[in-house]
Amino acid sequence: MSNFIKDANWRYATKKFDTTKKVSNEDMKTLKEAIRLSASSYGLQPYKVIFIENPEIRVQLQPAAWGQSQIVEASHLLVFANMTDFGDAQIEAHINNVATTRGLPVDALKGYSDFMKSKISTLPLENRNVWTSKQTYIALCNLLNAAAELKIDVTPMEGFEPAKINEILGLEALGLNASLLATVGYRHSEDDTQNYVKVRKSNEELFINF
Repeated sequence: MSNFIKDANWRYATKKFDTTKKVSNEDMKTLKEAIRLSASSYGLQPYKVIFIENPEIRVQLQPAAWGQSQIVEASHLLVFANMTDFGDAQIEAHINNVATTRGLPVDALKGYSDFMKSKISTLPLENRNVWTSKQTYIALCNLLNAAAELKIDVTPMEGFEPAKINEILGLEALGLNASLLATVGYRHSEDDTQNYVKVRKSNEELFINF
């Protein structure tokens, strides 16, 4: 646990990436596995994570991300895209995966399937989309923590125009919506932000005990 705290103190929102350094394929596999193993509501993972290395696409995306330099400078750009209109079909796909993975008959999971459908599919579309979007933040946390352990920098970003990102990547046709961006790579020695003392609320300000 002491290493986790050290890693959390080490990481920061990198403003300038070293364009000469690329994250290895092996480390990217580890980060993907960390994302894949993330917790999610009911284990449904109602999102996709898009890895963008193509520099031409990233140049196209940069204006939609408020012109932030990290979009084109980082080793990798990730788009966390929540599923839109999530409902019965996606729940049934998950149930089939559970049955196959655990060697169970699908019928044995009918009660669980019906329960999830009653709680999710009945929600208004806007509520479901907000819920799937929130799930991407949990996956992002796993990425941040795994990357910090590997001493890889990650900058999470909400500063972008989802509609434009969706249009450039054709996400709407895939039933997806850009929820979060994350740039992954290595901090540049000239990024002064890495030298700033981390500012967080004190325990007394942050925590409430009953």
